[in-house]
Amino acid sequence: MDVKILKEKLAGIEESYRETFQTMSDHLFHHPELSGEEYDSAKYLAQVMESFDFTVRFPYPDTQELETAFIAEFGTGDGPTIAFLAEYDALPGYNTPSGNGHACGHNWIASTMCGSAIVLSKLQEHFDGRILLIGTPAEETYGGKINMLKEGAFEGVDIVFQAHLANETVIDSAALAMTDYEFEFIGKAAHAASYPENGINALDAVQLTFMGINALRQHVRQDVRIHGIVKEGGTATNITPDRGICHITVRSQDREYLKHVSSRVIECGRGAGIMTGAEFTYRQLGNSFDDLLNVPSLMELTKMNFVDVGITHFTSQKDAPTPGSTDIGNVSYNCPTLYVEVDLEADKPFFVHEEEALRYVNSHYAYVKMSQVIRAFSASALELYLDPVRLEAIKREHRQIREKK
Repeated sequence: MDVKILKEKLAGIEESYRETFQTMSDHLFHHPELSGEEYDSAKYLAQVMESFDFTVRFPYPDTQELETAFIAEFGTGDGPTIAFLAEYDALPGYNTPSGNGHACGHNWIASTMCGSAIVLSKLQEHFDGRILLIGTPAEETYGGKINMLKEGAFEGVDIVFQAHLANETVIDSAALAMTDYEFEFIGKAAHAASYPENGINALDAVQLTFMGINALRQHVRQDVRIHGIVKEGGTATNITPDRGICHITVRSQDREYLKHVSSRVIECGRGAGIMTGAEFTYRQLGNSFDDLLNVPSLMELTKMNFVDVGITHFTSQKDAPTPGSTDIGNVSYNCPTLYVEVDLEADKPFFVHEEEALRYVNSHYAYVKMSQVIRAFSASALELYLDPVRLEAIKREHRQIREKK
């Protein structure tokens, strides 16, 4: 059957299930759960996918660390394997009954990615291959996709799709490589007035660490971001602090330069320990996130399908705000990945993680974008299922880009 006709069928299928996908978003929005604790959300999504005849492995794998991860599969083992990635963890600290909120729009991501897989499955008789919906927990914290990579969840996956709500549509999205550290300094307590000479001030070491990092900022590339907080710095003003802890986040445009900057940040902590006499130790917190590899031919294919569904205004990454970090960067090194930010086109600017974002991620604006993205993503995947030569060209291009890194 002609691709154009099949795309028209996809649009009709999306329309017939539109309310179902909106209900999914609404459910997740009103049951926000934090990273690694998405028990209701993961179970709910897995059950929805099962109701559409997907075979679900929940949890995947059966480990405590990934007990809210799952994989839903549809189709045969012959032909390409294309995956859509769902995120469903919320953020803490919002004016909601639980204090948690989907201010990053992961309710929208999950329902939109599920919708893309479901719509595509309804035309599976016209192509060979597997459709995957991969439920990935804890994007906001330790990065569940990285753990799932280590467990083999992405083995055999040819192409990955994911979208994120934003204030502009960016096809050539970027992500900064990122690593988090905890620095700990052990000093010696003393009476701050009577015997200060007996003390070793661990808080001084923390403060000197930040001073060193601030000086380092002058001598790194402009894409570098370093930020941190003090977690512990003493218990009383009349006692020399004998323990100081700070958390430091280091980001860079690519993972190799990140390693270089991280080593220099660690030396700032080590030097602060030497200056004060405090014992210095550090550890990495969670996973290290990679930058995002884009494949131009995959971007161009998806962009054409975005235009077909009415998304026509695009912002280049070079004109967009500095990106954050996400664990899908690690996935992009494993297989060709299309990660696109989608302009909500709301009545006001939309900025994720702000309280105001909660007004929009489950709104009419979000539902319109959900419909458009489902049609664009499922159409893009359909083209790749039907054109193995094009798919192989994208995979070859991805390998060449990765080899140059």
